[in-house]
Amino acid sequence: MSAAVALLLSVGAAAPAFAADPSPSAAAAQLCTDLNKLRSDATALSGLNPASATKDQVKKAYNDVKEGWETVGKSTAAWNAAQKEAVKSAADGLKKTWDGLPDNTTGTEAATKLKPQAQLLDSAVKSARTGLKCPG
Repeated sequence: MSAAVALLLSVGAAAPAFAADPSPSAAAAQLCTDLNKLRSDATALSGLNPASATKDQVKKAYNDVKEGWETVGKSTAAWNAAQKEAVKSAADGLKKTWDGLPDNTTGTEAATKLKPQAQLLDSAVKSARTGLKCPG
């Protein structure tokens, strides 16, 4: 086997190992996708109608946001520290509000209290997406 063919085969065999490492642009694209989902979840939470929201609906919407933030928080993409801190702060504010709700809180009360925090999170995510130049 010629040296050129051996080199080509060895590079070709190594390619899948390199493909497993996300490039910075792939990491940024994934972060944009994760931010889109987080924003969608925050919008759904803030859009709950306090007059008719059940406690289970509010809890599910909150858990969706919580899971979305956990995903975003684990991102390996490089993004503006101020934007990341703004999203983190808004997510922490939402968590603090949720954790402060008494056990006997109704869906109406929970939706009313969480709405401003969900709106802050939505705004922070929107700003981060703009800074990252996320598509859409």
